[in-house]
Amino acid sequence: MVKTEREHRQDIVEIGRLVYQKGWIAANDGNISIRLDGERILATPTGVSKGMMHPDDLIIVDYDGNKISGRRERTSEISMHLTIYKMRPDVRAVVHTHPPVATGFATAGLSLNRALLPEVVIGLGCVPLAPYGLPGTPELTEPMLPLIPKHDAILLANHGAVTCGDDVYQAFFRMETVEHFARINFVAEMLGGANVLPQAEVQKLIDSRGRYTFGSRRPAEPGCPATAETATSGDGQERYFVTREQLIQLVEDAMRARGG
Repeated sequence: MVKTEREHRQDIVEIGRLVYQKGWIAANDGNISIRLDGERILATPTGVSKGMMHPDDLIIVDYDGNKISGRRERTSEISMHLTIYKMRPDVRAVVHTHPPVATGFATAGLSLNRALLPEVVIGLGCVPLAPYGLPGTPELTEPMLPLIPKHDAILLANHGAVTCGDDVYQAFFRMETVEHFARINFVAEMLGGANVLPQAEVQKLIDSRGRYTFGSRRPAEPGCPATAETATSGDGQERYFVTREQLIQLVEDAMRARGG
């Protein structure tokens, strides 16, 4: 069923409350939007906690970012949402947050591109890292341009993550998967290193995407999900690995900075 504008407003308010409760945003961080039609985008405004919004706080902008209606002001990062909508006609909603563990990977210069969990391979493929760009400027979206057509979730270097979907709940669930995957990846590295799925098994998962309603429709590109570096395991199968020294060094540096 086609939702009314009021229902879309309520959905954004609910997603804002959820991302705030999960600790993916602080203060006035993050932004959420929904494509209403070919001329209007419903979006969260600047200067308001996304966990404490009222439906009437939301604004409507056109595809050039001009405010059409609303009592509050637009976010400076609306251009990121508009770029995704323009490049992806299939996308109906965009969620941008700063989930702590996934953002930790982004600030360490690490993408989430290893094939560790079948659900992630099917649902997202992988989560690449877009180089840093100054928030609120074209420098933020420019590094994302090659990634937007191929991925439903992208890490933003030193910034956070952005996900998109058929509706705002799918975009939210994809963000949840990104953070969950980042937490598992991090714990596995601290325990001695993750056992990465063999390339043949990854291909089977990619081939099976059509059987799952949550599967990504984005094509898998070379090296994703997996890194370009390979090694041969004891069973003779080629597996994909990255060293964990970067993660370990990051933790050690943080502990020393706290006097630990």
